[in-house]
Amino acid sequence: MEDRNTAYGAKSVHHLVDNTTEDELSDLAELFKVFGDSTRIRILYDLFSGEKNVTEICADLEMNQSAISHQLKLLKSARLIRSRREGKQMIYSLADDHVKTIIAMGKEHIEE
Repeated sequence: MEDRNTAYGAKSVHHLVDNTTEDELSDLAELFKVFGDSTRIRILYDLFSGEKNVTEICADLEMNQSAISHQLKLLKSARLIRSRREGKQMIYSLADDHVKTIIAMGKEHIEE
């Protein structure tokens, strides 16, 4: 198994840490907190297949709209998802491919 410092280069890792401000570290910690809830992770996985409205997400996750809407708000404020209006409905999607990458790397890490 390859050490992470070797994979990314120890010098590069130290360079990242040395050039990261306290505000950036705080923002990073807040981002990772959003991944600390299994419902939010399930919503992100659900959106891997494409855009969905809240009713579809509720049906897929077998949860009520209030619970899902609350989590969607947190995911949106963390800029992990985006929404657009289509008539009276809000349509949700992943913000970008970074979301899939973060989850894939996390999954890879726990499977090591």
